[in-house]
Amino acid sequence: MAALVLSFLIPAYNESARLGATLDQVLTYLRAQPYDSEVIVMDDGSTDNTVAVAEEYFATHRGRVATRVLSYTPNRGKGYAVRQGLLAARGAVALFSDADLSTPIAETPTILRPILNGDYDVVFGSRALQGSVIGQHQPWLREASGRFFNRMVRLVTGLPYADTQCGFKAFRLDVCRPVVEAARLDRFGFDVELLFLAHQAGLRLREQAVRWNDAAGSKVGLLSGLHGFRELWALRQHQRRGHYAAALACSRALAASQCAAPARGLV
Repeated sequence: MAALVLSFLIPAYNESARLGATLDQVLTYLRAQPYDSEVIVMDDGSTDNTVAVAEEYFATHRGRVATRVLSYTPNRGKGYAVRQGLLAARGAVALFSDADLSTPIAETPTILRPILNGDYDVVFGSRALQGSVIGQHQPWLREASGRFFNRMVRLVTGLPYADTQCGFKAFRLDVCRPVVEAARLDRFGFDVELLFLAHQAGLRLREQAVRWNDAAGSKVGLLSGLHGFRELWALRQHQRRGHYAAALACSRALAASQCAAPARGLV
């Protein structure tokens, strides 16, 4: 069996209504690529038939792309779901995407290529950089709260990035796995934690402008924002208590060794 280049991860919570259409777009795209890949749906304790939809789709659309469903109960949060997918991924690079494909699947090369070329270890989509294209905007209150949250992220963590919350991020797994294993935040703050740990470990991060459209039915709301601020505080507490120290040292050592660099020139 050829080595997998990409693991495409889709965290899902009560996504039965749109998951079939999402999987159709993702698998159609990946089957047309020159590299081997897999798709993993991480069901985050859904109370609808998300698991049944995913399993039925995969059973009736077999092809060269490997597919899996990871499911558990109860609901733990998107961060927990993404972490399970990253730890289960078998590709050289793992990319997670929101189930609504608010960032179109066609943006994959923009995120994947810099890692496969050996230039970066983490590349993440951004809606705030020059070159970003937002078709359908979020409601004004959500956009304003997102900008405020980003200012708080910069203040609390020192991260220099304009958008940490876009749901389209890719990780070179050989050097990022210790960071993923050390992560502890399960909800809205998980993106910040992963980027913070990768940055602290001295990994090479790139914030990349992407296309993005707000999708109806988003599960991000006021409660998510409150979770985010609480988790920013928790992140600082974990750092002060040294909970991340061993993982950061491990990632630094892996990065310094330049081990297992992903293959180049595949996208």
